[in-house]
Amino acid sequence: MNFIKKLTSGKSQIAKDLAFCSLLKFKIPSENKSFTSLFNEFDKSIQIIDNEITTGALSNTHGDWYEWLLAITAWNHFISNKNSNLAILLPNVYQFDVTKLYIDELNELIKDLKEKVASSSDVELISSNPDFVIIDNKISKKIFSKEKPIIDITPENLSKLQSFYLQLVGFCEFNDIVGFVSIKTSFRPDRRLQIAHEGSLMKALYVHLQTRQWILKPKGLKYYAMSTKVGPKDRDALKTVATHSITTVHSLPQAAVDEVYEVNSIKQARATLAQILS
Repeated sequence: MNFIKKLTSGKSQIAKDLAFCSLLKFKIPSENKSFTSLFNEFDKSIQIIDNEITTGALSNTHGDWYEWLLAITAWNHFISNKNSNLAILLPNVYQFDVTKLYIDELNELIKDLKEKVASSSDVELISSNPDFVIIDNKISKKIFSKEKPIIDITPENLSKLQSFYLQLVGFCEFNDIVGFVSIKTSFRPDRRLQIAHEGSLMKALYVHLQTRQWILKPKGLKYYAMSTKVGPKDRDALKTVATHSITTVHSLPQAAVDEVYEVNSIKQARATLAQILS
């Protein structure tokens, strides 16, 4: 399978999905194989084929590869466990606004909030999408009742994983969105800030909907972070408080990020997902 394209400029470009499938030989890697060593092996194989591929170009592929490995593991866990919630991939915010997963009534409340923020002052309510959304078991099992586990790693299956969210647009009630997951191959300081901002804003929107709907005892929204390597400084930085929770004395301050997980193999992914999707 040819996964390196020649652009009209003469430069080489990696077809991320084709490279991923081909280098994995279309099979899920062994459960103890570390993702970082796997990606390093992929990089070497690609540069043997085309030494014009830069280190930067290779690094840019790692995020997608990491997402796909976690998405496959999450999907197979959901299919194999009747009580599991479902974690599915989200596109970036320029392609899709995650709030559109809510039913029209709730989505309109969020649109109303954004419009009022913009009209009342010279600011806007802006955030990036988390990488995964966690959907409650009840609605997930109903919508995806006929789906099967993913055994073969093919471009078609990757495309399927990346489009599952479309089947949920406009279907989610308040309690159907259980949480979100942000994943990074590594935690740079700027990435930690982005994660904390996302978590804080997603929880603020959740509380806004709770208030507008007069929901007195909500289940709460979870926000998790994952990376191939997590150090003490990462954990400390991600203990940031969710901003909305310090504006009232009626409840205790909440964390922007509920838990940080080191996930660097299929085995670790299975254990982590079993915990957060239960």
